[in-house]
Amino acid sequence: MNRYLVMAMRRPHFDPAIVQPHKDFLEGLRAGGRLEMSGGFSDKSGGAYLLLANDMDEALAIAHEDPAHVSGGWDITVYEWQAR
Repeated sequence: MNRYLVMAMRRPHFDPAIVQPHKDFLEGLRAGGRLEMSGGFSDKSGGAYLLLANDMDEALAIAHEDPAHVSGGWDITVYEWQAR
């Protein structure tokens, strides 16, 4: 599995009601062994999570299921991250 850094940045019109479904989604990934770590930024602008996937296509497919993405209120960007 490869690591992918998913940046989730809130747009000005984001719906705060989506935060809990987003957190629930992340917990599902964690339970399934697909999430190494996650967290929000202290300035409340968004957050990031470290996703495990076989390739970029799979990482994008997973990230695009995130309620933050589906709601349209967050910009989701995925990077293959060669962290050590």
